[in-house]
Amino acid sequence: MISFPNAKINLGLNVVTKRDDGYHEIRSIIYPIEDLCDILEIIKSDEFSFSLSGDIMMYNLQEEKNICVKAYNLLKDDFNLGNVKIHLHKRIKIGAGLGGGSSDGAFTLMMLNDLFDLKLSASTLKSYALMLGSDCPFFIENTPQYVTGIGEKMDKVNLDLKSYEFKFFFPDVFVSTKEAYSSIKPKKSLNNLLDVILRPVSAWKGLLKNDFEIPVFNKYPKLQNIKNNFYKDGAIYSSMTGSGSVVYGIYEK
Repeated sequence: MISFPNAKINLGLNVVTKRDDGYHEIRSIIYPIEDLCDILEIIKSDEFSFSLSGDIMMYNLQEEKNICVKAYNLLKDDFNLGNVKIHLHKRIKIGAGLGGGSSDGAFTLMMLNDLFDLKLSASTLKSYALMLGSDCPFFIENTPQYVTGIGEKMDKVNLDLKSYEFKFFFPDVFVSTKEAYSSIKPKKSLNNLLDVILRPVSAWKGLLKNDFEIPVFNKYPKLQNIKNNFYKDGAIYSSMTGSGSVVYGIYEK
């Protein structure tokens, strides 16, 4: 069984407050990017094995720490799964804000659900996905969502950007999510994301903001230059995704 765990981008990302448990409350609209994906193969086997290939620079190569293995172990503990052979070919850059790892984990859960005919509902799969990470539940639905809480609360958004062209710049910069959050100053946005997203894409500039851009751009000024260059190149909207470091531009086709 083969699947293609896809990337995502954030259309606006506001860090609203820091909770007593150390997590941050966020507001964001997450949009799936189907053309940018990893390749994941899972087959039944006599022995369990996990292997990795592709763009694995700066990737944690310890098997037990891989999110696909964690996803397998979650379900194995509850459903006594048989052994499988997992191979993950990475094409989505690590530490980029594209959700590649979260997508891999969520797709592993869905594939195991099908492979062993567990008949788990989307709601149950999302509960398991949340145990892997706050971004993981998004990839169970894999449709545009308005995300709140720590990322676990989602409401569908009627948004279709297929008539636009996306361009991505993949800098040689790794931004740790933990590091990014440690430098953020939580505050409520003046703009309601759901109101802004209803406007034409050409009106998003200046209204749809990613709060991580200020601290990340201060540390890596070339990322600000990349965003500026997207606009010079004709993009109608540009932003960094997630906590960085990938910057994208949206263009009229």
